[in-house]
Parts: sequence; C-alpha cells; structure tokens
Amino acid sequence: MSKEQALSDKKIQAIRGMNDLLPDQSPYWQYFEAQVQTLMQRYGYAEVRMPIVEQTALFARSIGEVTDIVEKEMYTFDDRNGDSLTLRPEGTASCVRAAMQHGLLHNQTQRLWYQGPMFRHERPQKGRYRQFHQVGVETFGLEGPDIDAELILLSARLWKQLGLLEHVTLELNSLGSLEARAAYRDTLVAYFEQHLDLLDEDSRRRLTSNPLRILDSKNPDMAAMLDAAPQLMDHLDAESREHFEALTATLDAAGIGYVINPRLVRGLDYYSRTVFEWTTSALGSQGTVCAGGRYDGLVEQLGGKPTPAVGFAMGIERLILLLETLDLVPDEATPSLDLYLLGMDAAASREALLLGETLREALPALRVQVHCGGGSFKSQIKKADKSGARLALLLGENELAEGSVTVKFLRDEREQCSLPRDGLAAALSELLNVA
Repeated sequence: MSKEQALSDKKIQAIRGMNDLLPDQSPYWQYFEAQVQTLMQRYGYAEVRMPIVEQTALFARSIGEVTDIVEKEMYTFDDRNGDSLTLRPEGTASCVRAAMQHGLLHNQTQRLWYQGPMFRHERPQKGRYRQFHQVGVETFGLEGPDIDAELILLSARLWKQLGLLEHVTLELNSLGSLEARAAYRDTLVAYFEQHLDLLDEDSRRRLTSNPLRILDSKNPDMAAMLDAAPQLMDHLDAESREHFEALTATLDAAGIGYVINPRLVRGLDYYSRTVFEWTTSALGSQGTVCAGGRYDGLVEQLGGKPTPAVGFAMGIERLILLLETLDLVPDEATPSLDLYLLGMDAAASREALLLGETLREALPALRVQVHCGGGSFKSQIKKADKSGARLALLLGENELAEGSVTVKFLRDEREQCSLPRDGLAAALSELLNVA
C-alpha cells in the first residue's frame, strides 16, 4: 500500500487539543453563557464580536515578539495573497483593533464584552486546550481605580451567581507606570545576575527579553530566590501607589477579600498598574480561572491616541470543569422534554407533526419532540422514554377518528388517559405547569 493510500484510508479525527462539544455537554455551556450575558446586560456592557483571524502584526506588536505566545504558540500562516495571518491567541488586542478601526475610542468611554474561541499551540491538558474559549471584558477611556474595582465586583458577582465565590481567591498586584516598571526591571535584572547559577534555562532566556516573567516561574528550585527578589510594590511611583490604595479601599468597603501577590506580573507586555487573578485549588493544583488588569499603553502602542484601558478574560472550559467538579450546575440548566408525540401510521405521523406545531404555537414554553422515522409502537415508546420527556402523546387510527390523543405518563405511576384534541393545549398546560 502506498503512503498516499494509507493516508487516504486513515480515519479522520479532530486535531489534538481541539475538541468537539457534544450534546450532553452543551447545556452546561448554554447555562454559563446565559449567566454571563445576563450579568453583562445588568452592568451596562455591550457585546462586540471580532473575527478569529487577524494580521500577525497585531499580536506581535501588542503581546510582544519575545513572549512565549508569539514565539512558540501562535497558529500563523500565509494566505494566498502572501499576507501573514494568525488565529487569535487572545481577545484584548482584537478588541482594541476593532474599537480603533470603527472609531469607538475618540472622546468616548466604552464598556465592551465578547466571547469565543482562541488558539494556542501548547501541550493539551485537562481544562486547557489548543482551541479554547474565553469571555473577555474590556473598558476604554476610564483611568480611575473605580473602573478597576467595578470589573472585580462584576466578576465576583458572577462567582456568586454560579455558587463559586467560596471556591476562588482574588490575587492583586500593581505593576506601576511604564517608567517605574522600567526602573524596577533594571533592579530585578541586577538581582538575577547575582543568582545566575539558580536560574533555569527558561529564566536565563527571559533575563534579557522579559525578566518580570521570571517571577512567574513555578520551578520549586527557584522559589526561595524568587521570594527574596526585590518587590515591584516597593518601587511604585506615587500615582500608581495612590491608585492601588484606592482600589483596595473600595474592595474592603465592598467586602471583597483579596491577597496581595507581589509575584503576580501577568504574561503579556501591555499591562501596567492594576493586575489581578481569580484562582482556585478545587481542581487540584492551583489554577487561574480569570485574569486581567490595566493596559493604558496598548492603544497608543497599536497606533491610536493614549487611552486608559482595563479588562479581564476568563477561560470557559476551566470554569465549566470547576462547576462540574463541585456539582454546581443546577438541574434546570439541563432541561428535559415535556412531550414526545408518536404516530402509529403514516396518516397519524403527519397529524402528529401538525399537532406539534399547534401546541408550540399555543404554549411557547413547551418543549416537544415529534417522532420521525416510523417504527413499531414498542420501538417508538422506547425512544419516547429515552428522550426524557414527561409525557408521550399517542396518535393512531382510533385517536384520529375520535379527535383525541392518548396520554402516557413516562415519569409518574399513573394510568394512561385520553384527552380531546379540542382544548388539548389548556389541559397540557395544567398537567405540565407550562404556559
């Protein structure tokens, strides 16, 4: 067999780390997405939807060419015109590009949110995939600590709605102004150069490109050295310190607990001042479920006018995994059918389809499925039971002649009964408590 023949006979499967969302999982996603959408509307945030493919330069300029994302993880390709394009690895840069392109930032403030897939070529693991999904929130034109606080309060309210508030911890830090951070960077590099023998290969590479990321290292052999490193909080400029103190005062007043983590630096180059993460240990090792901060320099970095901005992103896969692990998905998030309609012959099957439409029209909240594909009475009843419906409505020759339906109770120990077609919607509304 030739290599070409072997490849053509090979079973085609999904790309590793890019997963199908199957029907038994989709109700959890719909539940989470509905919670998010309702919350954003309550806070006055407007949805924006961006394409998943952008010019590569957008991410190289915003994220930083020497970051792991740009160097190792992006899905980048040349299109037929020879342009370099990239599947978006994160949403902030795309949102900024859209806001700039469509004139949303000039003398305006914006509160925006989005959701959708992102792409990074990294080692897949539970809750972290090569195609993953995020909810992102971005605000523009607001420079005070009040908007930083609002984003944290908004995310805390989402955790409360989902039953997660007791299972997550808020970690805070400030990166200061770009000038203060640059000065701190020199201090940090000098410190690390005194401990070169303790730095791992990754950290040595970052020493010249992005030394603050070394603070993020999870290498246990470096932990003591990192704990003793100079802290950015001690090198903040006065305005950044005042900003941070006002933020924490608001969180204190709102009763939001937090931990100040001096090693929290975030992985992207465009952050400044406030950075925060919500973490959990309920999935085993500590993991981040939501992260964000202030990025006042990004709009200008991408060619716009200086614009204060702050936002966050949360990973949907990891949050749904957390909800499942803690058994926090309510039963109503996975609604079952109310009715399953069966027709015993061709004429009855056609009438069942029409009756289904009549009932959906009369009872908009009714969840009804009509059997299609024929089959014996026994096989149809099996499918009705497997569907999870509460009632089966049977139509046969006798029912058509009498203008009635037979009602079979699938979840209750009750004798089946007959109901007239006239007034059926009202009778079912009472039986099922739906309108």
